[in-house]
Amino acid sequence: MSFIEIIIRVASSFFVLLLMTRIIGRKELRQLTFFNFASGIAIGSIAANLAVNGNLNISQGILALSLWALLTIVMGFVDIKAGKNVRRIVNGQPVIVIKDGKIMEKELRKARLDINDLRVMLREKNVFSVSDVDYAILETDGKVSILKKDNKKTITKSDMRLEKIKTDMYPLPTVIINDGNIDMDNLDQLDLDEVWVMKHLRQAGIQNVADVFYGELQTDGTLYIDKREDYKY
Repeated sequence: MSFIEIIIRVASSFFVLLLMTRIIGRKELRQLTFFNFASGIAIGSIAANLAVNGNLNISQGILALSLWALLTIVMGFVDIKAGKNVRRIVNGQPVIVIKDGKIMEKELRKARLDINDLRVMLREKNVFSVSDVDYAILETDGKVSILKKDNKKTITKSDMRLEKIKTDMYPLPTVIINDGNIDMDNLDQLDLDEVWVMKHLRQAGIQNVADVFYGELQTDGTLYIDKREDYKY
């Protein structure tokens, strides 16, 4: 490619891409569903090829970029006008991953997530213990919406006119059991052992650690247990 052709290609792809993104609207930035995300990558890839691929005719590249943007616009109108069944096919639907304080491990697997991914999402919402959550819903844009348990909703010290008295035995909630396996590294750091874990499980009526999907040591020294018992909703 000549220097002049490179300038023409880059300028064409830049201004066509700018025009297409303005026509498509702000949804690509404001609410990235999986389809929006894939569509944005495809449009960017076509624009990049138009700019640097000498084997791609400029007019063909502009046509391909315009057609893809047009299809994205059409799907946007379909999403707005169509019924919920069509919208579910295009964008998917929210998934309840915690219900009534119980982790829905089957729904997690359907969403291709594990308990560690869920804990990261909760921490991004300033929730450091799964036991604080009543409901958690994985939205179609990949974000999680959380409803805390009533006794875990935030109340400031000024609301109560009380000073906090520190009674925590541990600084943060810590994973003890993950998908039926005891986390020995975390136990060692807490100066606890497997005997302590099994004692607390038996007190909860659980004889086998494999029956526990998730176990978390709370800051007050109690053990939060979530058994493998999903139920439909």
